[in-house]
Amino acid sequence: MAPGAMTRRWTKSLAEAKPVPFWLDDPGKPDPEPALVGDERCDLLVVGGGYSGLWTALIAKERDPGRDVVLVEGREIGWAASGRNGGFCAASLTHGVPNGLARWPKEIAKLEELGARNLDEIEAAVARYGIDCDFERTGEIDVATQPHQLAELHEMYEEMDALGLTGGAELLDEDELRKQVNSPTFLGGFYDRDGVAMLHPAKLAWGLKRACRDLGVRVYEHTPALQLASPGAGMAIRTPYGRVYARQVALGTNVFPSLVKRVRPYTVPVYDYALMTEPLTADQLAAIGWQNRQGLGDAANQFHYFRLSADNRILWGGYDAIYPFGGKVRAEYDHRPETYAKLAGHFFTCFPQLEGVRFTHAWGGAIDTCSRFSAFFGTAYGERVAYAAGYTGLGVGATRFGADVMLDLLAGERTERTELEMVRSKPLPFPPEPFAWAGVTLTKWGLARADENGGRRNVWLRAMDKVGLGFDS
Repeated sequence: MAPGAMTRRWTKSLAEAKPVPFWLDDPGKPDPEPALVGDERCDLLVVGGGYSGLWTALIAKERDPGRDVVLVEGREIGWAASGRNGGFCAASLTHGVPNGLARWPKEIAKLEELGARNLDEIEAAVARYGIDCDFERTGEIDVATQPHQLAELHEMYEEMDALGLTGGAELLDEDELRKQVNSPTFLGGFYDRDGVAMLHPAKLAWGLKRACRDLGVRVYEHTPALQLASPGAGMAIRTPYGRVYARQVALGTNVFPSLVKRVRPYTVPVYDYALMTEPLTADQLAAIGWQNRQGLGDAANQFHYFRLSADNRILWGGYDAIYPFGGKVRAEYDHRPETYAKLAGHFFTCFPQLEGVRFTHAWGGAIDTCSRFSAFFGTAYGERVAYAAGYTGLGVGATRFGADVMLDLLAGERTERTELEMVRSKPLPFPPEPFAWAGVTLTKWGLARADENGGRRNVWLRAMDKVGLGFDS
């Protein structure tokens, strides 16, 4: 079939796709809380109503039920990254063992232990608060679709095994992998059976909001925090219709410009896009043999991630990672038809058995990306303000850990978390424009070339690796 005809066929599959995140297009979506009007006073103010802020408010009340906590959200709870992601809740705090091992080799065992414990605590909290978010501890398979990727997965497994970090993970050959999920593009995989859960991301955010309110957190939506000041012994946040005076502040604003200005150069927004299919029939599911509902991701630099929803749709996302010149977060970047068409083509290449399936939703959103791909932390205003940011796409699970870190820092406590080099250090900041855009563009081009050339990284990528700015998609 001619390329133009193929493109038209793939585009046809998108004809009825709604340009909204599937997870947020839910009849059970709760009504927003009223905006703040007037002044409020509290012990702890949490800024941001995504996972980072919600976990911080919840854990603050769990640690001290008498603490007076207020949370403000600029729009609605979970509307940004927390309601737009793929729903992969990973134990890893370091964006995978290879990244953690490259950056904190002496701490990797402790980081893996803390990450596993954090995922267990998320699962326990979901059960404790009765959060109906389709939580399934099904694991994830990293899939090789090129021979060099298969070699890299084997090398990663051997390195992890030598350090005693494989846990319940195993390598799958081509036949073993295709018994799990059948695609003609699959050559083998790395199956992490216990370290990843699948969930409905928006329902998790809404459930955390309810849990916070049940514990006494006062939640205000449509209340953007405009300015941070220190009028004396406490802190003050100005909002459009009032102020909040607090002894301490925790910032969970992630991809949005930090109220602590010196933090802003450490993150840039990178836009990621996803499609959701219509529910698959029993015959369609049988054709791809997806029996155990694991999450999957291919092992390319520019990778795809895909999983089944509770009603047996396939979410298919990733590959393009778009950095807008100037690093602005704008609604106009949330949709990119050319990326949707590209993703649809990749989907049917992976699963030709699903020819004729339609996509019902197509959307995008910004990821708070930092140069080390995992969160960084800090304080400001005499340790009255704490922040965590830079989760780089793996924040569904790691934000709970970040909440614990922020609360430890505000308490002035030395804990196993605050003693970590990962917590005490910062990533390299991004340069100003036009250098940031040029650097990201060169890096993306280099990654695409590496995928096409057996994984071989060019001079630019090797230089970025050397200074700690190596990139994945």
